[in-house]
Amino acid sequence: MLGNFTYCNPTKLHFGPNAMDALAGELTHYGPKVQLIYGGGSIKKNGIYDQVVAILKAAGKEVFEDPGVMPNPTVEKLYEGCKIARENDVDLLLAVGGGSCCDYAKAVSVSAWCDEDPWEKYYLRMEDPDNKLIPVGCVLTMVGTGSEMNGGSVITNHAAKLKIGHVFGEEVFPKFSILNPEYTYTLPHYQMVAGIYDIMNHITEQYFSGEDDSTSDYLMEGLMRSLIHSSRIAVKDPKNYEARSNIMWVATWALNTLIAQGKATDWMVHMIGQSVGAYTDATHGMTLSAVSLPYYRHILPYGLHQFKKFAINVWGVRPEGKTDEAIAQEGLEAMEAWMKEMGLVLHLAELGVTQDMVEGIAKGSFVMEGGLQGAHPPGDCGHSPAEHVRPPVGTRPAPSLLHTEKAAQSGLPFGRKGGNG
Repeated sequence: MLGNFTYCNPTKLHFGPNAMDALAGELTHYGPKVQLIYGGGSIKKNGIYDQVVAILKAAGKEVFEDPGVMPNPTVEKLYEGCKIARENDVDLLLAVGGGSCCDYAKAVSVSAWCDEDPWEKYYLRMEDPDNKLIPVGCVLTMVGTGSEMNGGSVITNHAAKLKIGHVFGEEVFPKFSILNPEYTYTLPHYQMVAGIYDIMNHITEQYFSGEDDSTSDYLMEGLMRSLIHSSRIAVKDPKNYEARSNIMWVATWALNTLIAQGKATDWMVHMIGQSVGAYTDATHGMTLSAVSLPYYRHILPYGLHQFKKFAINVWGVRPEGKTDEAIAQEGLEAMEAWMKEMGLVLHLAELGVTQDMVEGIAKGSFVMEGGLQGAHPPGDCGHSPAEHVRPPVGTRPAPSLLHTEKAAQSGLPFGRKGGNG
């Protein structure tokens, strides 16, 4: 493990079929006014809404409803939620839904008492909150984002063609989260597999960085193997509790900041995918699946050691008699086969992206410096492979906007390179 880090995660998790029993106890820590946040109404059909409201009423809470959170929460919706929270001086934001509801709740938490435009302050200038915060609790009904145990909050501004995530500090993390795998049974197949790939990509975004012998890598390899195994069961038997519970638990650990310790991390697939979402409003996990393979084939030469490990330790590729590059490529081929097995989107055109959007998508993609894409691949500057040691994070050049545009474009059927289908 290289580098220095401090790890803290203050979120309390209640996990299992009886997890909701803990909600009444958690409510005793907060005042009487609760803003109930949820999406399009599916929780009213499956009975979760009635269950939550009954617990709130039994606890003597006054409920202020904030429905209609969309899959990609917008800045307009954020302003609406802030108005509800501020005018009623709520004591707790209770999000019941998937990652979008949890993200939105955290955005309202930091924004309701902000004395300026929160979009400008928190999503354009990326400042830390210095105003009153409203505590957040989550009842999770869809897995994938890990938002139930982190400070991430993604908001979309369609007018500006921007979808931006801000990872806030531990003071914004949910105070508690309730995770019952049975609540995910009714999720449509498309949303389920999109969430599964979101989990996978959260892990690979962190895994494909650094070349040291890191405990975090071993943890990630185990999480990925568990996810692959359970996903194959879940797509055939969506009500298999063991599979769905393992997927839910992997999702939480994939992005609760633990496995990022000692890692530079990359996040360029997310940056491009979020920009795609700003243009298309496509399901987040599917924007990631459409971008991933072209991007990873692009950066493979820069991190051959990591991709070789990925192939052998995650996908079981046999290395005998093969070059490192052949092993690494076989690992990505195995991932592609699994993605097709899951029914994931592999081309941006399937999400409505057209050629005229590509430049804008590239411009809207924040360029990160932490991953492998800024290193020199062996042989590109006259040095031997042994001399290609990457400089410390923050000192090597970021990839050009052109690289970002090529990665975005390569996810389209036109102008595509790297054999992505």
